[in-house]
Amino acid sequence: MESEKIKKEIEEFEKKEKLQPWNVDTISQPGFAKTVINKKPAHPKQENLSEEEKEKKMKQFIKENEKDLKHFGMLRRYDDSRALLKAHNHLVCENTANYLVIWCINLEMEEKSELMGHVAHQTICMQYILELAKQLDFDPRACVDAFFSKIQVAEAEYKQCFEDELTQFKERIRRRAAEKIEEAMKEYEEEEKQKRLGPGGLDPEEVYNSLPEELQKCFDTRNVELLQETINKMDEQEAKLHMKRCVDSGLWVPDAKKSESGDKEKGETTEKKGD
Repeated sequence: MESEKIKKEIEEFEKKEKLQPWNVDTISQPGFAKTVINKKPAHPKQENLSEEEKEKKMKQFIKENEKDLKHFGMLRRYDDSRALLKAHNHLVCENTANYLVIWCINLEMEEKSELMGHVAHQTICMQYILELAKQLDFDPRACVDAFFSKIQVAEAEYKQCFEDELTQFKERIRRRAAEKIEEAMKEYEEEEKQKRLGPGGLDPEEVYNSLPEELQKCFDTRNVELLQETINKMDEQEAKLHMKRCVDSGLWVPDAKKSESGDKEKGETTEKKGD
């Protein structure tokens, strides 16, 4: 079976390279040269963290490793990717995969699709390593060599599966980026709408668009006399409703104490119509 072959590959790498303990503080330090990990390094246990704790840990991880994360995301050769992950094996984790996914979405939102496609490739490499570790119950860091050796000499079927997963991932990234842009536009529009709201909580743009064409013309020309004439020709209840909505939206300001005579006339007209 495929999993049994991969297990043997990992064990061969362990024997050949005499892998050291996975404590990053002790790697390459004197006294550990002869120390090797167990034949089957177990997958690390999941920490029972709250969502808030996970987010805090993720932010700290990015703060400490962003330079190396971006470096990995920009690499093009499998050998270079393997070397970087071997030199910084603490990057072989879910936080790296999550960072790369977020980076891909941001790149697509910035219309940097070609670069997104490249970082997406590195993201799938990391996800393959993590998935391999889960399937075999190995520490992900023990699966780096196995994955890169496999992908470099893999049969056409294995490489096609990888490419299919990459294609599907990029499509998901495009959809998510489009959704986020739409969400951002809606949020922006809502913020702008809130800024426009009149004293009665109505949007002047929406109120204006709902007015009869003859009333819209009055506001377009700022002709108070025409407005007065138009209102007088309308049904009284309908006129009151429209003018109340104009006041609530800020399109019409009754009793406005302005220096211009036209503004004073506006106030007087509103009072008369409201009686």
